[in-house]
Amino acid sequence: MDKQSIKQRFGIIGSSTALNRAIEIAMQVAPTDLTVLISGESGVGKESFPKIIHQLGSRKHGNYVAINCGAIPEGTIDSELFGHEKGSFTGATENRKGYFEVTNGGTIFLDEVAELPTATQARLLRVLENKEFMKVGSSKVLKTDVRVIAATNVNLTKAIEEGKFREDLYYRLNTVPITIPPLRERKEDILLLFRKFAADFSDKYRMPILRLMPDAQEIILNYRWKGNIRQLKNVTEQISIIEEDRLISKETVIKYLPDSYTSRLPVIFKDPAHENLNERDILYKVLFDMKHDITDLKKLVNDIMKVDDVAMVLRKSDTKIVKDIIEQENSIDNYADDSNLSFSDFSENPISKTHPAQTEYSNQNFDNKPFQNNVYDGTIQDSEIVDESLSLQDMEVRMIKQALKKHNGKRKLAAEDLEISERTLYRKIKEYNIS
Repeated sequence: MDKQSIKQRFGIIGSSTALNRAIEIAMQVAPTDLTVLISGESGVGKESFPKIIHQLGSRKHGNYVAINCGAIPEGTIDSELFGHEKGSFTGATENRKGYFEVTNGGTIFLDEVAELPTATQARLLRVLENKEFMKVGSSKVLKTDVRVIAATNVNLTKAIEEGKFREDLYYRLNTVPITIPPLRERKEDILLLFRKFAADFSDKYRMPILRLMPDAQEIILNYRWKGNIRQLKNVTEQISIIEEDRLISKETVIKYLPDSYTSRLPVIFKDPAHENLNERDILYKVLFDMKHDITDLKKLVNDIMKVDDVAMVLRKSDTKIVKDIIEQENSIDNYADDSNLSFSDFSENPISKTHPAQTEYSNQNFDNKPFQNNVYDGTIQDSEIVDESLSLQDMEVRMIKQALKKHNGKRKLAAEDLEISERTLYRKIKEYNIS
């Protein structure tokens, strides 16, 4: 049986590479008795794959039982899975067979397996390793020949670290992993699924079929669909029932998307002077402004520290000031590097020629008058200026050299001591030509 036949038989819609790969693995593992762990977000359709494995395997004539582990109360789940003896607990008025006994020779699908209590996980591990179990309230060991397929939407590796899931059980279940991709990674399937659901609901409710306008299609394709296929199906059904106009616009689709589609996009305020700029130019603009803010801060601190009356106070915290400014530069440069932007030459930046903030900055007259147009506007002429250079650049160089000397030239340790990243330290060493 080929993939297309499998899709038709089990109602799987889509042709994305990741989805096809998941189907191929299910088909390959079906003839074996290996345990399979299916992972994927809620609503991606994990429940279809255990059926594929069961129906294409040697156990297809045996029982197939799907169990939602999260829907069974913790106090009764052992009884549900393994059975119990009469009188073993309050309410146990008769003997009961569990799913592992009833499904002997068949397949058990444990959905949301991460929800199993720790004690139940230990019992399940014994079944997987030794093909045996004991009923609740009994000391008699029973044998069972059951294939186990588990599924979860939880990161089991993280659950193991948090002590919520047994590591040995994870490796026993994860003999063959199958990952079902989320809908946002199957964009080529979204419109196909929408049309399928729209046709189904058209037949069900005897209404004309829905059609999407181009802008509405774009919204559906770019939405994240946290609930995946289940959410898309629900939204399609809502629109089918409520909307009278069968030609669906962008505005109509947005009304049915929770957390407003527009709230998921960055807000960009239009500036007539830059309305033709693309996204990369806008990033240049924002980071360029931040660079200028850092430059202004450096000059302001440098001017203040030249005043003797406040210099002695600031000298006690000058190290922290320099570190804070370096860290701000580090954040901006790291973001620029991650975005493949360069600040090597601002004059070549298209923003630098048009952005009004730069013009204002370049036209400012810094005459080094302390606190000009602020609370204090007097000049200090007779004060003794501290001999030691208090420029931020000199302080940065001095601090970097001291850190490198302290750690015998080991840049990683020096960067940790300076509380900056190694990338920033390398850039500073090259910028200031520190040997």
